[in-house]
Amino acid sequence: MSTAKCSNFIAVSLYPLVFLSIVCNIVLFFPAGETRYVKEGLITVEVKYMGGVLGGGIAVFIAALFIHLTGPNGCCGNRFGMFMSVAFAGLGLAGGIYSFIVAAVGVYNGPLCQQANGEWTSPFTQSEGQYLRDHSVWDTCVKPRGIVQFNLGLFITLMVISGLQCLLCASQVINGLIGCVCGAGTEKKPIA
Repeated sequence: MSTAKCSNFIAVSLYPLVFLSIVCNIVLFFPAGETRYVKEGLITVEVKYMGGVLGGGIAVFIAALFIHLTGPNGCCGNRFGMFMSVAFAGLGLAGGIYSFIVAAVGVYNGPLCQQANGEWTSPFTQSEGQYLRDHSVWDTCVKPRGIVQFNLGLFITLMVISGLQCLLCASQVINGLIGCVCGAGTEKKPIA
């Protein structure tokens, strides 16, 4: 497989991951499917960092667009284009890492929720992630209903998505370097 075809495969694989990353981050703003929590500012701080939108979304999307241009039908399927794809893949890698770190911190700290006494806190912040093993403490969060499972499901999904994005962007760095040195494989061969 030529480096240009590999670039095309990587870019096409990144597009659905970008979409899923943005959707997961947006859904995190609406626990229990309600808008009142975001209106009142009762959202976990890691959601506000928008790792899935800024990192796994916009940064990776920009990288995927340029990587796609180095594909066999793109305008940049040459050595210089491959060199530039390394830089853009680096941007995508940085975005994926940002998204992964924000999601991991979101899992580690747990959600912001209302406890039985009516106080809004992040009760698991000091637990050093121990709440993940002890499901009985999840009942300390009264509102929004099911917030622990909601946050865990979406943040873990963001971690998986951003991990895949990092792998794809890192493979494009290698692919781009090979294409820069050896050529993209899109050059037309003269007819004999």
